[in-house]
Amino acid sequence: MFSEPETWVAIAFVILMGVFAYVGVHRTVLKALDNRSERIKAELDEARRLKDEAAKLLTEYKARRATAEHEANDIIANAKAEAERIAAEAKVKMEDFVARRTKTAESKIALAEAQAVADVRAAAADAAVQAASNILSKSVKGDLANDLLTKGIAEVRQKLN
Repeated sequence: MFSEPETWVAIAFVILMGVFAYVGVHRTVLKALDNRSERIKAELDEARRLKDEAAKLLTEYKARRATAEHEANDIIANAKAEAERIAAEAKVKMEDFVARRTKTAESKIALAEAQAVADVRAAAADAAVQAASNILSKSVKGDLANDLLTKGIAEVRQKLN
């Protein structure tokens, strides 16, 4: 048994473990493992904290986005309502403008008709006076004719104008 190399490797291993136990290597290894586990635990806690913070920020940004979309929809709705109101006002103003223009045109037409009627009456009166004057001057002669002619012309003018 002492002649076999495996025996000597086992004895050396046991002696080495004894020296390690005497020197306290196992405490150093355990301390290093504990430190490493604490560091990993701290990193996991930090990762959880960052994850929770990221989730909180995500929720906050989703709420902001929803608020912004709601405000944008409100702005769009208000703009549409304002555009419809302006279009309705423009339509009312245009209808009013057209009505006033139509009324003005109708009054101008009525005035032109009245002026035309007056011009026709004046022309007819002048023609009638001229005709009466011609007829009377050919049929009646003398001072009497002149008096009748003057009175008739004045009377016709007064009645026709």
